[in-house]
Amino acid sequence: DFLLRFLDDAGIAPMWLVNGGRETLLSYGITLAPGLDLGEQVGDAQARLRDVFPEAHYEFLTNLALSHVEGDYVFVHAGVRPGVPLEQQAESDLLWIRDEFLRSRSDHNGRVVVHGHTVVAEPDVQAHRIGIDTGAFATGRLTCLVIEGSDRGFFQT
Repeated sequence: DFLLRFLDDAGIAPMWLVNGGRETLLSYGITLAPGLDLGEQVGDAQARLRDVFPEAHYEFLTNLALSHVEGDYVFVHAGVRPGVPLEQQAESDLLWIRDEFLRSRSDHNGRVVVHGHTVVAEPDVQAHRIGIDTGAFATGRLTCLVIEGSDRGFFQT
């Protein structure tokens, strides 16, 4: 979401850059010079990203589903709004909700919600949610939940 929004709005750069944006730019061969004014570099970085960003990446990202249900699990980026059926969830909640979801003890429509968005040192396994965001952009550690039948496990880089 940040990446796609940055392509149209350089104004989000300060928040995006501290949340993996620098690393994303670097993955496309774009670096920001340390010590130079960030504001002067952002417009150039945005233009350069637009030039090198493959259409296939844009199509892939804009066509991703915001949630995926598999058995008793629902996979989302950030979480779900407690008490709201999955089919009625707002896009903004699926991508950005945090505190209300994390504090909730509701059963989320009978499913375990697997989510990221909130960085944790180790997977956060609760009765009705599993947080697996170990901050790969900052820590270099990517976590994957493995579900086999009723067994759960984790792989980490």
